Amino acid sequence: MWLKPEEILLKNAFKLWVTEKDNEYFVLQRRRGYGDGGGGLTGLLVGTLDTVLDSTSRVAPYRILHHTPDSQVYWSIACGVTKEEIGQHWEWLQQNIMRTLSVFDSTEDITSFVQGKIRGLIAEEGKSSMVLEEDPDKFRESLLRFEKWFELPAQEKLVTYYSCSYWKGKVPCQGWLYLSTNFLCFYSYLLGAEVKLIISWDEIWRLEKTSNVILTESIHVLAHGEDHYFSMLLHLNETFVIMEQLASYSIKRLFDKEAFQGEPALSDPLQVTKRGLEAHAKSEQFRSFFRLPKEENLLEVHESFLWVPFSHFNTLGKICLSENYLCFASQDGSQCHIIIPMREVVNVEKPDPSSRALTVCVRGKRALRFSEVRDYQRLANTLRSRCGISASPQHSASSEVIRLQDVTLMVGQKNTSKAVSTEALMTVFHPQDVENLDPKMLKEKMKEQSWNIHFSEYGRGTSMFFTRKTRDLIVRGVPESLRGELWMLFSGAVNEMATNPGYYTELVEQSLGTSTLATDEIERDLHRSLPEHPAFQSDTGISALRRVLTAYAYRNPKIGYCQAMNILTSVLLLYAKEEEAFWLLVAVCERMLPDYFNRRIIGALVDQAVFEDLIRENLPQLVEHMTDLSFFSSVSLSWFLTLFISVLPIESAVNVVDCFFYDGIKAIVQLGLAVLDYNMEALIACSDDAEAVTILNRFFDSVTNKDSPLPPTVQQASASNNDKASHVSVDVSELIREAYEKYGHFRSEEVESSRRRNKLYVIQTLEDTTKQNVIRVVSQEVRFTASQLDELYNLFKRQHFLSCYWTMRSPALLHHDPSLAYLEQYQLGFQQFSELFSLLEPWGFCAAKSTLSLWVFRLIDENQDGLINFKEFCCALDTLYGGSFTNKLKFLFKLHLPPGQQLLYFSVFIWLHFSCPTTGRGKVDLQAYLKQWQNEILKKEETIKDLPRINQAQFIQFSKTLYNIFHGDPEEETLYRAVAHVTSLLLRMEEVGRRLQEPSNASSSNNSQEGATEQSDEDWSFSFEQVLASLLNEPTIVSFFERHVHIHAKLGQARISLCGRTKLRRW
Repeated sequence: MWLKPEEILLKNAFKLWVTEKDNEYFVLQRRRGYGDGGGGLTGLLVGTLDTVLDSTSRVAPYRILHHTPDSQVYWSIACGVTKEEIGQHWEWLQQNIMRTLSVFDSTEDITSFVQGKIRGLIAEEGKSSMVLEEDPDKFRESLLRFEKWFELPAQEKLVTYYSCSYWKGKVPCQGWLYLSTNFLCFYSYLLGAEVKLIISWDEIWRLEKTSNVILTESIHVLAHGEDHYFSMLLHLNETFVIMEQLASYSIKRLFDKEAFQGEPALSDPLQVTKRGLEAHAKSEQFRSFFRLPKEENLLEVHESFLWVPFSHFNTLGKICLSENYLCFASQDGSQCHIIIPMREVVNVEKPDPSSRALTVCVRGKRALRFSEVRDYQRLANTLRSRCGISASPQHSASSEVIRLQDVTLMVGQKNTSKAVSTEALMTVFHPQDVENLDPKMLKEKMKEQSWNIHFSEYGRGTSMFFTRKTRDLIVRGVPESLRGELWMLFSGAVNEMATNPGYYTELVEQSLGTSTLATDEIERDLHRSLPEHPAFQSDTGISALRRVLTAYAYRNPKIGYCQAMNILTSVLLLYAKEEEAFWLLVAVCERMLPDYFNRRIIGALVDQAVFEDLIRENLPQLVEHMTDLSFFSSVSLSWFLTLFISVLPIESAVNVVDCFFYDGIKAIVQLGLAVLDYNMEALIACSDDAEAVTILNRFFDSVTNKDSPLPPTVQQASASNNDKASHVSVDVSELIREAYEKYGHFRSEEVESSRRRNKLYVIQTLEDTTKQNVIRVVSQEVRFTASQLDELYNLFKRQHFLSCYWTMRSPALLHHDPSLAYLEQYQLGFQQFSELFSLLEPWGFCAAKSTLSLWVFRLIDENQDGLINFKEFCCALDTLYGGSFTNKLKFLFKLHLPPGQQLLYFSVFIWLHFSCPTTGRGKVDLQAYLKQWQNEILKKEETIKDLPRINQAQFIQFSKTLYNIFHGDPEEETLYRAVAHVTSLLLRMEEVGRRLQEPSNASSSNNSQEGATEQSDEDWSFSFEQVLASLLNEPTIVSFFERHVHIHAKLGQARISLCGRTKLRRW
């Protein structure tokens, strides 16, 4: 490898290097302790020194130096791992450089020429992703060590590396941590003791920062049930962020089969860089804090002061700039923050050089003054440029608050009202009586007045200041008339709706009349959504709910429709207009509660794990009494999925939703802690889980909202009179206030960090459960033991991941469908199947492996999609390992049938296609179709008489396959003779049968000799019964196929081979 020329003093390195070759201008040296005569104490000491000091010599013990005769200065220009590699560099210098150097008169010119040539060679080699690294030369050296030490495939992309200590037991090993796209690697060499560790990111269960008495700060990694600790990191936080991002990247690609959308730097696993991962982490945090759309990325950060008019002083914070938003947050983020959409900016005034300040003018005659901005001039130019691009008439607003036009959009809907509602259902079914002066309405008016004062002081709409006072008002309760507007603002849905005008209307039109599984489920659940509320006892509410849910299912087919979405959407429609409710649902499902509403509800399970951690920290008395906290996870699942709407009366639940839209999942978690705290004594005294559930249900029934202005016809009946008498009522505002006072101390950032930490564990737990389910299903159809199936599943899954590690275009990824059952989640294409099958097949198959693998793949790929699932794979192996002689022979016989005849067994599909039941509207009745299909399959059982005959060429190939199977067996010669005897016998029988038919065939085939030949070829065939009967007469062949083959040894060999393929070794 060519190196950037660096000056060295040869005198200091004399004892560590031995000269192998030299000439007038170059010296080739070998590191002492390597190569011929190496080893011993010198080798140990030198190797240890090289590892600790991160010397390239540890993996490249050969080097070439440049010097001139009249100079004592040497320049390192190349290094090599082997003598052959450094020899090639030496020869290149002799042939391309030495002759040229003789024309120079000055030694300085010679050195400059050599250095220029070497830099040119390095520049040519560096035209790859390494140019993105901060220090390409240093990175090239580290990449050399990474490739030499771990011997991973050439496609594996090294992302970054760090010096650290790895704790092996109680002894630290000083070495180097290498983080690549798919693996976490560590290497250490101390006094002859070599330590290597390679862990793939998809195997990690936990990744967290820890500290204890011995290790003040370290990174803990749990994989394969083993704990690994890395400490003495100079940049521990940076290292941990990169590790988190790589683990998340692996989960997205390998488990969710997705990529980081909209980020080219992370779309290809071969191009991932440290810079790209850091930018992604910062953008994630930026979007989460300011509730911005997923398309926004953090582009610039500037430290500055912002003049806060309501406090009359400058507050220190950071300006965060994305493609379409200018955001500011005070230093701790809690004092105040503000979000300014570029579409709202009308002018950026000329900067003031004296105070390095600039003023941003927004609609509504408001201005924001930022001062002490280091790059104020460039920031001002950037804002002007972006505002000029972003501003458009359709995004303009005549007032501070973005409000939808009250226009009824006519859109057809089946059997429902044909108008998209432009009013919140609560205003339609419960309009406020202005003249009503009862105490509740007076208190409602006071709330409205408090908010109006807040708006006048802090602004209203998209450019409003968010402060502690805002949260205080939220905790006290939001007025009914402002609820929809504030939900849109706090969730960020107002921005998505403003930048996508007409989008919802188009979705409603496009989804009109569609019939999918999601729409069927929506229709089933429509009348179960707040059935006691008058709005959903009418066609108006039901139609609006149908339109919103169907439009969202059409927008996001990955989620489609999930139970609990109907309950949440019903509440949104009560206080927001129909289009607003749609965008609120988008915000909840795609940003605020990620991965909640899908088949595995991973997001909800992750937040359950976060909730359990906080219970342990904040409610130790409850933990002492109930050591198994999984009970709280099962009980609280509905709290998280429906934001307490399913357990609290609607008039109380909306107060919880207020807090959720302002503080996110943190509000739900801290309210859950407050509920458990309030019922602490009762829960500790209960004797079983059923009693604990009853206690919590009675508590929720007793929660009221004493300030709710809703009439009794709208409010839910909380509990019976007897329950109310026996249980003291709790006001929801007091409960929320107590939750904020007791458990509001942890920040949203801490919750997000806990989410990331627990997601790995939840994913791996689900994967483990999936494996058990798959094994349980497959075990009913094969003879393998549970432990053998477990090992087979691990190998199958590992082989699947190997096909996904270095590409996003593998068949398993391109054809992945997350809606499929767990049995189909991991599949192999032909190449991956062939490699794994060759490791596990019970016989040698000699040189015909690839051909035979193709035949096996073609045979067991029943649906002809080019992919094999675990069940199909195991059934094939089960036949070869545990099947009877007849079944094994039948399997081999079917391999040699042409594809067209193999598909004969699936002709039932064609019959069903033309005779499947239909409904009155001409659509296929899927349930009757599946039932008829199942009955037909159950009726038809394959027998040996159903197998088609094989012709002469196929029979010859069948015989060759038998020869290949017997190759290497101790009784090989006897088996060969038996096959030859059977082949000869069958051919003679067929010849005799053909001659007996010749008299009748001759009279009908005199006209054409060619026709006679074709006819004889057609007749030249064998049935499976003939082949079976002939082979049964050969005891040697029968005993060979009935001989028990142990799969255990094959599994061990396959495991070693797969580990060797990726070098997943641990020392």
